[in-house]
Parts: sequence; C-alpha cells; structure tokens
Amino acid sequence: MIRLPSSHAAITAPLVASSTRFPGIPIGRSLLDGRPFHLSPVLTDDRVLPSTNSLALGGLGSGKSTTAKARARREILEHGHQYVVIDSFGEDNAGEWAPLVRALGGQVIEAGSFTLNPVSEMLPREVREQLVRSLIAAAEPRALTHQATHALQHALSHPKATSLNGLVDALVQPEDGRWPAAKLTEWGEGAAIALSRYTEGSLRGLFDGDTASLPDTDLPLISFDFSRLDRNSPAIPSLMAAVACWAEHVWLRQSTAIHRHLVLEEAWQILLSPATSELIQRLLKNSRKSGLSLDVVMHTLSDLGNGPAQDLARHCEVAHVGRLGPEEAAIVGALLNFPDWAIAKIPTLAPGQAVWKVGPDYVDIVQTVISADEAQLTDTSSRRRMAQQALAVDQDTAESAAPAVDSDDDQDDDLFAKTDPAGDDDGEWGWEMPPNVIDSRHLAAIEAAREGRCNEAANLAALGEREDITAHGINSIEAISWLSTRAKVAELCGNLDQAVRLRATVARMGNVEWFEQTASDSTSPQWHRGPQLTTPEPLTDDAPSVKPRRRTWPYLAAIAALALAAGGVWQNAQDDKQAQERQEKAAAYKGVSATELNIDGVETEARAKWSRDGQSVVLSVWVDWEEHPKLVRIDSGDQTAQEKTVPLEPGQIPMPIRLEVKVPVKDRHQAVQMTVAVGGPQWEEGSRAPRRTIEFRPDRTAIDTETGKPLRQRQVRLL
Repeated sequence: MIRLPSSHAAITAPLVASSTRFPGIPIGRSLLDGRPFHLSPVLTDDRVLPSTNSLALGGLGSGKSTTAKARARREILEHGHQYVVIDSFGEDNAGEWAPLVRALGGQVIEAGSFTLNPVSEMLPREVREQLVRSLIAAAEPRALTHQATHALQHALSHPKATSLNGLVDALVQPEDGRWPAAKLTEWGEGAAIALSRYTEGSLRGLFDGDTASLPDTDLPLISFDFSRLDRNSPAIPSLMAAVACWAEHVWLRQSTAIHRHLVLEEAWQILLSPATSELIQRLLKNSRKSGLSLDVVMHTLSDLGNGPAQDLARHCEVAHVGRLGPEEAAIVGALLNFPDWAIAKIPTLAPGQAVWKVGPDYVDIVQTVISADEAQLTDTSSRRRMAQQALAVDQDTAESAAPAVDSDDDQDDDLFAKTDPAGDDDGEWGWEMPPNVIDSRHLAAIEAAREGRCNEAANLAALGEREDITAHGINSIEAISWLSTRAKVAELCGNLDQAVRLRATVARMGNVEWFEQTASDSTSPQWHRGPQLTTPEPLTDDAPSVKPRRRTWPYLAAIAALALAAGGVWQNAQDDKQAQERQEKAAAYKGVSATELNIDGVETEARAKWSRDGQSVVLSVWVDWEEHPKLVRIDSGDQTAQEKTVPLEPGQIPMPIRLEVKVPVKDRHQAVQMTVAVGGPQWEEGSRAPRRTIEFRPDRTAIDTETGKPLRQRQVRLL
C-alpha cells in the first residue's frame, strides 16, 4: 500500500466529490474522474437536494442552452416530464427552441398569435388584479399609486370588466362608489393610460381579446416565442407575467404529468422587471409543493444588478456555470459558494463544459455529451458555423491557387522546427519507442497489458512505482510518470474510468508533459532515456597496427546470423501484427451497443451493455406505452423476460415497458444475440408475435442477423 502525504492528497481532493452518484438522465462525463454524470433533480433525495430549481450561466457559445435543451429532451422522453419555455432569442426571427419543440410534438406559440385575457373569469379575482397590475407596472411603472390601486379595484368589480377594453372603459367612466366618480376618474387616469398601450398602442393584440385562447395543458413541450419582439420592449415582462399566471393557475392545476418545468431563456429581462420578479419568486418558493422546477438560463449574474433579482439565484439548488470572465467567475463563485479551484477553472472552460454544483456540497466539472440527433435539434450557432465554413473554403481556395515556392531558407526552417512528440496532452507517448529510448519497465507493463495479461501489467506498474517513490520521492517526475503508465494499462484492459481518473490526477499536478522535462544539468540524460553510448577514442598514429588474421568461421557465423535474423524478423512481424490487432480491438471497444427497431408497428429500443469485468452482458428493451404494445418479449440463450399489457385502471399513470436479462460471456470482446418479439395493437393472444434477432457487438455496432445489414446506433432512453 502506498501512503500519500497531505500535500499530494490535496491535489486529488476535487476527485473525492465525484464518488457521489445521482439518479436520472445522463448529462455527460466528469472531467475530474471520467465517470458518467447523471442528474434528475426531482429523483434525488430531498435531504440531499431540497429544491429542484436550476440556474445555468455562461457566455456566448459556452453551451448552456444546448445543455438545457438536451436535458429537456431526455426528461420528456425518459420520464414523461412536461416543459413550458419562455423563448426570447433565436435566429431568423424564430425561437431557438422551435426545432426541439416540433420534434417532440409540442407547440410553438408566437407572440401576437394568441390572446391571454388578463380579466378572464377562468382566473381567480386576486390573480386578475395582480396580472393587471403587472401589465400596468410593465408599461408605466410610476402609474400604480395608492389611489390608482383603489380605482383599479373598483373598476374590476364593474360588469364591463370582462375584457381589457371594458376595464379601460370602467376606469375612464367609473360609477359612484365609496368615493365619488369624479375622484375615481382622476385616480384611475394613469392606470387607464398605461392599459391603453395594450388596447390601442404598440402592444395591442396581446391581451385585448374578448376570450382567452389558451394552449392545451397535456402537450409535452410548449414554447412561448417572444423572439420577434424588441428585447427591451415592455411586452416581454408583460407576456411573462401573463404566462406565469397561466402556468400557476391553469397549467399546474390541469396537467397530469408527474413533474413540470418552466424554462426562462434570457431570464435577466424577466427577473429585472418588478412586474414579474414577484411572480417568479412565488413560483420558486412554492415549486416543491406544486411539482415544478424553474430552470433559469442566462449569461451572467451581473445582468441582474444587486437587488432582489440576484437573490433568486440562491433558491436554485442546481447550478451549472460555463465559461465566464475572471471577474464574473469570482462574483458567481462568491454568491453560489464555489470552491476556489472551481472558480479558477471557469474562465478556461471549453464549449459544452461547465462547473456543476448540486446541493450544498457536490461540485464537479462536466462535459455535456449529446447525440447527432440532439446536435441538430439544439444547434444555436448555425450562422456562425456557416461563416466559419465559408471562410475555410476561401482559405483552401487561396492556398490551392498560390504558387509553390522552393526556398533553401524554408527547408532549413523545417529541418530545425521544434516538434511535439507527445501528440496530445494526456501525458502519453504518441508513437512506439524502442526499449533503448524509453524505460524498459514502463514498456514491459504496457506490453503485458496489450497481450491481455492485465494482472501482471498492474503488478509491474505498481512495483515500478513503488521503486521510484523509494528512490526519488513521491513528488518526483519518476514517480508521477507511473500514473500515466497505469492509465495506459487501465485503458488497454478496458478500465476506461480508472484511466481518466489517473490522467486527471497528472493534469491537476501540472505535469502533463513530464516526459519532456530534463534535469537542471543539461549534460545529464533525461530520466526516461537509457545510458548514453560512449564514443570510442580515435586511434593515434603512435599506436601499433596489428594485422588481423584471416579466418573463415566469421563468414559462416554471419550467414547463420542472417538466417536467424530473417526468421526473427518474420516472427516479430507476426507478433507486431497480432499486437496491432489487439490494440485496434481494444481501441474500438465501447462496451455498449444500442439501436431502435420497428416490430409489428411498434417503435422498440434495444441495448446491450457489457460489464466492467467483461464477464457478462445486460440486454434490455424499452417500449413506450403510447405505442400500445400487447406483448413484449426478449430471449438470449436460456434467459427470457416478457410482459403483457393490461388496460389501465382509472387514475393510473401509464408507464413504459422495460425488460432486461443478463447473459455470461467469455471475454469483453464477445458479441451477443438477442431476439425481440413484440405484439402490436392488432396482435391476438395465442398467435406468434413478430420478432427480430439482433447481434450486438461491443464496438457500438449492431447487425440484423436475418439481413446481415448494420443497424443505426443512437443514444436511446436506456443509456
């Protein structure tokens, strides 16, 4: 057992948090230890995560919106959640959520194409008053005085106040009440002028209808598209106030989904408005009781100022922060209580990477992983990408048109150009080094792993590491180098998570390129290189010359040596070919294969996942209840699982069908077959159900055994 001093253990301290695992949909992979990162806040124990609200921050191109859309798609498909999105920005006068909404069978509601009557009788009286006050505050913030509030309350009780036009008439021409009509007219003048912007001014057509044309509450995804409006227009907070009231008093009460999400894109302009911040704060505080998650997506916290709007961020138990500037990273870290190492990492994050904080303690750096289908549905930079592609084409054209120039100076520069033999930054060698160049102990461990002798390789690496720790110290480059060798051994043996963790440790220690470091004395050899060959001293003229005797046996020995060498070359070529095949096989290993099948008119998703020890494979199938299957069955070897559906009882929530079996295999590279039988809506009891037999391979491929054709791989609900 190797003991680590406190200075060395502190380097790997961020990896400790990654031992926590959360249930839910796959998000991506941790960059600290390589483990898959899953999260569905609603499925996490409320003792760990009291609130299910989330906050996403990041600069342009950081990937925050892509992550939000990928999460929404997976929650809808895998768990049946429902989403309402306030989408206020996109390309070509269309919201950026529109492609995803249409792909999932949702509805895009463009501003101006729907009418939400703020004084509709379907809303409670107190909600009507609050909504109208929000509209007034958005248009004319100073119009709501105490007298104007009383005049508005008096007008709302008038029989005409069944639409916004009728309410304005009741404010302009009130009837006598506790106060005379003349005084009520004077008090309500400012409120009537503010509301007239919605009935006669630039905001007409949004709230002045006689009826409320509301969307259905059973759609998986609804997007309110405000992208065509001026981003500084009071219509956006006004519409947001209306949508918030609809969501709270209509959608949440009528929806039958097990959980709901309200997504606020570009939330700064919504949270800054006094007309809507109070409504959002109420939704945040009551979210757990209402079965609602509020998902806020925005650029920076500085957009919210220093007022109450910024305090709303503290109600979000889940935060993922993409790339920000150093100053903004410090502000976010202080408000959300990030550790120092995470704050320092935020300005260096690449697109799709984010620092995640879940609950009070868990902090990780996660790379969002999306499929090809999700990439098309979540792309928010198509114009920028088209410009980059056009520029690349222009550059290629210019380079191809430029005449070739032969110059001795250029050749000299190429001869002495500095090259990077590593090839990448993972601390490994990019090519095979001969034993006289690299430490043979490292080579022996790696070769043992390539030949499948994993236990021997691990023991060799552990022994070499222990020897170098004893000889050079635990913080020496000799000792650290074994971390990279152990990572290579783990990768060749299929332990990908362990390999990533080891490389992450090397990277965090700042010794990614340890193999290129030299001693302070430039004349001393690098530690990983063998002894330098001594140059023989030249003979002087004074040395006596000795005439060698002619012998015939050296020629015979040379001929024999050439014969042995030829045989050795052939044998080495065979060994190299086998080693290359093993290496290619190990590199292609993914340990999972998933595809989608259509059997008897039913969309069916099937998957095979190999265990880490390579001794078994879990075969599984997933069928949505909405496909109306009557029978689902899977067979592999002597393992069988099946399920027949029965009609739902009143009030029972439909659940998808999930079946799985576990079959043994000889090694991690063995392919497995599974037969999937499905009886569709027209299948009758007693008849043979249609079926298909699929061969799954661990290099993420699947073959239809009947046709021999490969099946398309995809990230399905089972992953």
